[in-house]
Amino acid sequence: MKKNFLAGVVEKINSKPRWYRGWLLNYLLGSTIKFVGTAGVKCISLNREESVWILKNKKKVRNHIKGIHAAAMGLLAETATGMVVGMNVPDDRTPVIKSMKVNYLKRVKGDLKAVAQLSGAQIQYIIDNEKGELLIPVTVTDNDGKEPIECEMIWAWTPKR
Repeated sequence: MKKNFLAGVVEKINSKPRWYRGWLLNYLLGSTIKFVGTAGVKCISLNREESVWILKNKKKVRNHIKGIHAAAMGLLAETATGMVVGMNVPDDRTPVIKSMKVNYLKRVKGDLKAVAQLSGAQIQYIIDNEKGELLIPVTVTDNDGKEPIECEMIWAWTPKR
């Protein structure tokens, strides 16, 4: 497998005690990706196959009807998909979001959780292709287990310049 700095760092963090792991992972990712840290998007788990993130319904991300703002919902889905892609794109390539489509289906009840997953075939495709794009599946659910949004996130990668 080609070198991936992010996956190496996350694997080291994942080997730490559970009580320390979450804080360290969120601190590093939130300080590296400033908007994620500012909005309060938090990582629950991250590995090469799955990325799980939450966003609490706090005042700083609320809209006028006391739900999570539409842009914050998109950020959560983009973060979950981007991180699972980032865990697999070799260091000599740059991942970028190419297309982001979010359909708002219903009001959010409480907090949100986003789960993005890659199959073994998708991971191999990313590794084998110097340049490419993939639709990354993501499910976003609220406290009631309902899906208030439906997302279509297409991620691309190209060789670093």
